[in-house]
Amino acid sequence: MSEPLKEGATFWDHLDELRSCIIRALIVTVVMAVLAFAFKETLFSVVLAPSHNDFITYRLIGVPAFDIKLMNTGLTEQLMIHMRIALYTGLLLASPYVIYQLFGFVAPALYDNEKRHAVKIVGSAYLMFIIGTAVNYFIIFPLTVRFLGTYQVDPSVSNMLTIQSYADTLVSMSLVMGVVFELPVVSWLLAAMGIIKGEHMAKYRKHAFVAILIVAAIITPTTDALTLFVVALPIWCLYEVSIGIVRLTRKS
Repeated sequence: MSEPLKEGATFWDHLDELRSCIIRALIVTVVMAVLAFAFKETLFSVVLAPSHNDFITYRLIGVPAFDIKLMNTGLTEQLMIHMRIALYTGLLLASPYVIYQLFGFVAPALYDNEKRHAVKIVGSAYLMFIIGTAVNYFIIFPLTVRFLGTYQVDPSVSNMLTIQSYADTLVSMSLVMGVVFELPVVSWLLAAMGIIKGEHMAKYRKHAFVAILIVAAIITPTTDALTLFVVALPIWCLYEVSIGIVRLTRKS
């Protein structure tokens, strides 16, 4: 963690310390990205797993066997995808250290009680983001890929999915679900500031349900009712959990 700046430090001292934190975070991120790039087979065995019918989710719910073939359409496309996925993976692996460095820069300016609250908020937000990406990888994205990858308007029309479309969809949906899973943390903060009440959230359950369906429809570009339900269900559960968190926060 960054060393606390001495009392009376100038603006330039703070700026120099922030630069050092950012440089250290970038170095660790780049190192992790290079390692991810080097282990190409391991990396893409994870990335491409949801496109295979022996993926753990399909086996658990008994999905019938299917065949999805990914193709490449550009000369440099596979290399660029390899680099982007490695960079995303490196950032994900380095994220605890990045957060640690940034918190170390901010912490000296906080009181002890503020530090405790900050640790709770940052830790909870990070944990919920990881849970959201995991839910997407193991549940939402596989079902989306299976439906869209095998959907045909006619047996004579075969699907040709590009690796770029597959990878971009995986990354974008993971980021979206990670953000969506911040709902309990955001609700906790708003309740602590006295902005929202559990009674109000419970009162507008029906409105929230409609909004959740709209968000789920945006996240999953498919008309499949099952996939829409699979996406909407965890978000609805998050909303119900948020109501409980807000009520407990208001009482404390």
